Amino acid sequence: MKQALASLTIVLSFLSPAVQSEEIGCVTTAWKLIGANHKVCVQAFDDPKVQGVTCHISQAKTGGIAGTLGVAEDPSQFSIACRQVGPIVINGKLPENETAFSENTSILFKETRVNRLFDSKRNTLIYVAISRLLIDGAPANSISTVPIMPWNGK
Repeated sequence: MKQALASLTIVLSFLSPAVQSEEIGCVTTAWKLIGANHKVCVQAFDDPKVQGVTCHISQAKTGGIAGTLGVAEDPSQFSIACRQVGPIVINGKLPENETAFSENTSILFKETRVNRLFDSKRNTLIYVAISRLLIDGAPANSISTVPIMPWNGK
């Protein structure tokens, strides 16, 4: 059974988008005597299909012994802010709803996912961060919008 779960985890990780994030930094929220401190870490990722948009996501990271060993389940607490950082160039046709970024937040089946939606009426990209489990998710979410605007007259 454990081997089947491990195999499924590996297969699912290959199905996730290959967007790399860059860790910007972390802030300690609780000091731990043994192991890493609890913290909130900020990462940046560029939308792989929309050049000119960068998102920053902050996430709670569990410390202690389990966090140090990488077996802790991080809480579903996060925030997202996406901004236009240059001329927006859309590579191909955007679907109405697509995963722009995902990252595992536990050793088994929990991930933070950012979906990009497109509001064509308002010409706006909408980024929704959620926590997902294989079977059940959490209602925690965060949203950020990026209106598609000219950049320096372009």
